[in-house]
Amino acid sequence: MVQQPNGLGIIEDLAGLKERLGRALLIVSVYPIALGILEPPGRFGADIVVGEGQPLGNPLSFGGPLLGIFATHREYVRMMPGRVSGRTVDAEGKEGYVMTLQTREQHIRRERATSNICTNSALCALRATVYLAALGPEGLRRVALLCLERAHRLAEAIEELPGFELALGGPFFNEFAVRCPDPEGVVKRLHERGIAVAPPEHVGRMGLSDAFLVAVTERRTDAELEAFIGALGG
Repeated sequence: MVQQPNGLGIIEDLAGLKERLGRALLIVSVYPIALGILEPPGRFGADIVVGEGQPLGNPLSFGGPLLGIFATHREYVRMMPGRVSGRTVDAEGKEGYVMTLQTREQHIRRERATSNICTNSALCALRATVYLAALGPEGLRRVALLCLERAHRLAEAIEELPGFELALGGPFFNEFAVRCPDPEGVVKRLHERGIAVAPPEHVGRMGLSDAFLVAVTERRTDAELEAFIGALGG
């Protein structure tokens, strides 16, 4: 199982990975916004693609409810938990989406079932559907490019400050790790300015010391990026 981008924000090179795995399944966990500009994992032979759908028009809501993304090859469809919706046409030839497959265990096994689709999850999925329909392919690409451009602009500005540097050298989308002499003090200073970043203990669990993790989305303004640099420079 590979995360794309990974937990430290680096975009993984998936080329040739499936071939090296042989008969083993390749599962790729994706950040859906990044797929607006990155090659889809299926192009690299991924058997299953999963992800968190919250960035698709859903608020954080203190951690839930949220929705998951799950896609696979046709040969594995009947092994999937939950429900599958498909595209069809009605009697008047109009395009629509309907329930095409649903595991019955949540009705038959009830509390012993291994999967469940509740109303909250369905509403989150509906919201994500509306968000994607409103954006369209070009809109999603534009959102992804905004994340990419603003994240790299902030990263370049941080590198110009004395004592700060990017902790990793690989390509990144909208998250990057920053190394500095006093990451705990810097994170505290940022929090005092109303700026939240992933603290050193978060990146430390992934083997990176003396660093914190920054994420930039399309919602961040130029003024907010300048405020970030000002807080670090202070």
